[in-house]
Amino acid sequence: MIVLGIESSCDETAAAVVRAGHQVLGSVVASQVKLHAGYGGVIPELAAREHLRNITPVVAEALTQSGLGIDAVSAVAVTNLPGLIPALLVGNAYAKGLAACRKIPLLGINHFEAHIYGAFLEHPELLADSANFPVLALVVSGGHTALVLIAADGRAEILGATLDDAAGEALDKAAKILGLGYPGGPVIDRIAKDGDPHAFAFPQGLRRSGGRPVPPELRFSFSFSGVKTALLYAVRGRQLSSQELADVVASYQRAVMEVLVSKTILAAQETAARLLCLCGGVACNSYLRGRMHEAAAGIGRQLLLTEPKYCGDNAAMVAGLGWHYARRGITDELSLPVAARLPAQLGSFPFAPAFVKE
Repeated sequence: MIVLGIESSCDETAAAVVRAGHQVLGSVVASQVKLHAGYGGVIPELAAREHLRNITPVVAEALTQSGLGIDAVSAVAVTNLPGLIPALLVGNAYAKGLAACRKIPLLGINHFEAHIYGAFLEHPELLADSANFPVLALVVSGGHTALVLIAADGRAEILGATLDDAAGEALDKAAKILGLGYPGGPVIDRIAKDGDPHAFAFPQGLRRSGGRPVPPELRFSFSFSGVKTALLYAVRGRQLSSQELADVVASYQRAVMEVLVSKTILAAQETAARLLCLCGGVACNSYLRGRMHEAAAGIGRQLLLTEPKYCGDNAAMVAGLGWHYARRGITDELSLPVAARLPAQLGSFPFAPAFVKE
């Protein structure tokens, strides 16, 4: 079965052609970073207009890469939540029109869940064995920071999430404070390599609280507003040399990433998770990847790192997850709504080996 995936939840217009849930035959991502850089963040209306310009040629290029025509497509999967409503509407209108015209199934995809599936695109064999479950996924991006536990039957539970800023948002805001431009993640990762991560003692939110233990109900939750404020005060009125800037950036990055690592390891130990999974845009961060590798090995857990090309927003993860829904006979109507926020409850993941349809 061939699935065409479409992604337009934020500032990337993406399309991909995927066979059997993991064979990526074509994948195209049109970024809008330059368009939004001058604003220091994504402007929803501008993003939607750019999606309108890009979506037809992006889909065409994905099909060209695959060597297949539109007649070969068995279903179309599209991100319908969460995301920027104007942006989501573009991708969904295109996907619905295609599904109606070609008389093929429409598959609505949760962007958050697709990021988790993206980690398995190049390792589908891990999904076939119930011994790898439960899976503990750290989803960390500009819009989300959460720990998700997935059972062998596909049932998923969000163990904890951010109470304020997402980790990727904390990196973007730090870059803005320091005048490093947008997006902040890649430039912070690069500059931090030349700095001392112990030069500044930035707070690690909901990990250490003035020597007091974190309340049990918040042990898997995240908070990055405090470290952002600490950075603002640390550099206010200071002219930083290039080395001082590198030290500040490295220390800030460490504060953010160590919280992610420590809470993931704590959750793994408490839940007896078999496989740890790092996914989302921030999963590209070299410090985080290295520390997660060390920490997972330290407790004897297998770690799956999403390939960098699938960390950011892309349509391969959308099409791949859509394939699993289609093979389970789970499809959507053309009245499929879009939504800005993540639902309170995640659905069951259809890629789980002992999946039970709800």
